[in-house]
Amino acid sequence: MAKKILLFNHKGGVSKTTSTYNIGWKLAEMGKRVLLVDADPQCNLTSFFLGTDFDRFYDEPDTQNQNIKNGVDPAFQGSPNPIKAVDCKNHSRNSNLYLLAGHMNLSELEAQLTFALTASMSLSSLQNLPGSFNELIEKTIQKYEIDYVFIDVNPGLGSINQVMFLISDGFIIPTNPDLFCKMALNSLSYILPSWAKWKNNNISNFTNAAYSFPAHLPQFIGTIIQRFNIRNGKAAGPYKDNIHEIKEITKNKLVPEIQKYNMTFDVEKYTNDYCLAEIKDFASLGQTSQQLSIPVVALTEADIPNSGVIKENLMSTLSDFQNAFINICNTIILLYE
Repeated sequence: MAKKILLFNHKGGVSKTTSTYNIGWKLAEMGKRVLLVDADPQCNLTSFFLGTDFDRFYDEPDTQNQNIKNGVDPAFQGSPNPIKAVDCKNHSRNSNLYLLAGHMNLSELEAQLTFALTASMSLSSLQNLPGSFNELIEKTIQKYEIDYVFIDVNPGLGSINQVMFLISDGFIIPTNPDLFCKMALNSLSYILPSWAKWKNNNISNFTNAAYSFPAHLPQFIGTIIQRFNIRNGKAAGPYKDNIHEIKEITKNKLVPEIQKYNMTFDVEKYTNDYCLAEIKDFASLGQTSQQLSIPVVALTEADIPNSGVIKENLMSTLSDFQNAFINICNTIILLYE
C-alpha cells in the first residue's frame, strides 16, 4: 500500500519544496514509483518540475485541467461526476517520478473546506469535501502504481494544510536553524495535537461520505535541518547553537505532545534526536539545479559548468548531499517496509 508523506512547517523558507523534490527523486532512482503532489497555490514544485514547460502546461487544452484543483472540483461543485485520477507528468530524466500539478486557484477552495470542517454535517455535500483530496490522490496512486507520495504545501495553517496533514501516513518537518523555526516548532507542539483531537472527535461525521476521510493519524518521521553555512566542516557560529536547540525542542516538547495521540513510531526507530539529516546550504549547486529543473541530487558531473579545483570541490559537496538524501530515503523505507 502506498504511503503518503507530507513535508510540513508553517514557517516559510525552510526548503519544503526542494526537500520534497530531492527525497522524491532519490527514492524514484532507488526503484520506487513516486508521486509528487503540489498542494501549494504558489506552485513552486510544479514550476521546478516542469521548468520551461510551466506556462505551456496551463495554456494547452490537453493539460490545463490536469491539476489538483480541477481534480477535486467535482466534490466542491457538487457535481454528479465522480472524482477520477488526473494525468500526471512523468519526468524525462526519471521514469519513476510523477507530478500531480498544483494550481494557483487552489486557495479558492479554502473557505468551503473550512466550513466543511467546522459546520454541522447535515449536508452530504459537506461530508465529501475533506475526503476529496484523499480520493484524488488514491485514484492517482492506483493509476500509476505508486509506492510513495510526497505532498508539498504552503507555509500556513489553513484548512487545506490541515486536511493534507490528516490524510497523510507520515510527516517530515523541514527546518532552518533560526529563531523563527524554533518558535514554529514550539507552536506545532500544540497545533498538531489539536488537529489530531479534532479528527478523533469528528471522524464519525464522515462515515457516510462518498469520499472517505481516512481514520488514521500520521506519524512523525523526523526533522530535516538545513540551509546553514559551515566552517571547518561543522555548522558555523550561531547555527550550531540553533541546531542543538531545534533538536531539544523536538525531543522534549514536540514529540511528547504528539505521542499522546500515537503520532510517532516506536522510539527505538529514531536516531540523532529525531533529525533525519543536517544539510548545509546548496549555494551554487542549488542555482544549477533550478536552471535544469532537477533537484540537486540529480546533478551529474556534466551538469556542473566549472572546472579544476572548483569543480572537484563542488563534486565532493554534491556527493555529501546525495548521501544525505539517500540516508533519508533509507530511513523512510525502513519505517514502512
